[in-house]
Amino acid sequence: MKQNNMVAMILAGGRGSRLLDLTKKVAKPAVYFGGKYRIIDFPLSNCANSGISVVGVLTQYESVLLNSYVARDHHWGLDARDSGVFVLPPREKDKTGLGLYRGTADAITQNIDFLDQMEAEYVLILSGDHIYKMDYAKMLAHHKANNADATIAVLAVPLKEASRFGIMNTDETDRIIEFEEKPAKPKSNLASMGIYIFNYKTLRKYLTADEKDPNSEHDFGKDIIPAFLRDNKVLTAYRFKGYWKDVGTIDSLWEANMDLLNPDNELDLGDSQWKIYTEDVPTPPQFIGEEAVVENCYINQGCIVNGNVKNSVLFTNVEVGSGAQVVDSVIMPNAVIGEGAKVTRCIVADNVEISPGAVVGHKDSEHIELIAKKRVK
Repeated sequence: MKQNNMVAMILAGGRGSRLLDLTKKVAKPAVYFGGKYRIIDFPLSNCANSGISVVGVLTQYESVLLNSYVARDHHWGLDARDSGVFVLPPREKDKTGLGLYRGTADAITQNIDFLDQMEAEYVLILSGDHIYKMDYAKMLAHHKANNADATIAVLAVPLKEASRFGIMNTDETDRIIEFEEKPAKPKSNLASMGIYIFNYKTLRKYLTADEKDPNSEHDFGKDIIPAFLRDNKVLTAYRFKGYWKDVGTIDSLWEANMDLLNPDNELDLGDSQWKIYTEDVPTPPQFIGEEAVVENCYINQGCIVNGNVKNSVLFTNVEVGSGAQVVDSVIMPNAVIGEGAKVTRCIVADNVEISPGAVVGHKDSEHIELIAKKRVK
C-alpha cells in the first residue's frame, strides 16, 4: 500500500569528516558500502519498500556525485507516475538572503514550498548516512494509533553507552516526556535514531516560528523537539528492533562491512522480501583463479582474484594478484592489490593500487587503517 500522504525528506548534506579521505570529494551518503552499494541506498530502498512514493534528498557538501546518483530514481523503483526522488540542494530565495542549510530543521524549512506542493499530510525525516532496514509504514501506523503530533524512532542501547546519544525518557505508554542530549547520567537507554514522523501542518508552524528565532540553532534535536515538549504536544517513541549502524568513522564503516560476513547478521542483504536496490554496474562476472583461496568473503562482479582473500569485502572490479593476501579488509571499486602484497585490517579506497610486495595494515592494530593514496609502494 502506498503511503501517498507521507513525504520522506532525507538529510544528506553533512561533511562526514571523520571518514577522512573517503569524504574529501564525496558526500558521506555516497560512500561505498557492502560490496556494491552506497550508504544512501539504504534509506532510499527503505522508502521504496515502505510504499513511500515521494522522496526529497537534501544535499549540500560535495554534492555533485550524490545529486547525479539519486536523480536516477529508477534504481529504487521510484520513477512511476506521481512518484520520484527530488534533489533539493540549498538555494537562494527572494528577500531571504539564505544560502547554505543552517541546521537540520532549517533544511526542511527552506523546502516548505516543496512539501506544500506535494500536499504532505505527514513528513518523515531521515538521515542519509545510516545502515539499516526499516518499514516506515509500520512507524506511521504507530504514529496514527497514538494520535501523535510527532513520533521518534528509538533504539535501546547499553546504558553505559547512552551518554553518547540523544536520550528519550518516556512514561509507561511510551509517550516521550523528556529529551536529553548526551546526558552525563542518562535516565533511560532509548536513543534517538534521528528518524521522525511529524504531522505536517503542526511541524510547519514550528518551523516558521523557528526560522524567525535569532537564538535558534535550527536543529530538530536542539530546538524543534524541545519546543514540542514545552507545548505539551504528543510525542511518542517508536521502538526499533533490528540492525542499525551509524557508519560515521573508519572503524564503524569497517565493522558494518564485516558484520555482513557473519552468517547470522541481522541486516541480511540476501532477504528477497526487503531488497536493497542500487545501481547495477555493467561488468563481467567475477573470476577466481586456479591458485586463489577465498574464505568467507563478499566478492562482487568484475573482480579478478588470483591470491588469497579471507574474511573480506571486495567491491566491483577489484584485482588481487598472485600470491597476494587480503585479510579482514574492505577493498573498494577498481582497486588493485599487486602480486605478493599483504593487506590486513584495512579499508582500501577506490582506484588505489597497492604495489607488488607492499605490506599495509596489521592484524593487531587497534584501529582500521584507511589506504587512500592512489599508489602504495
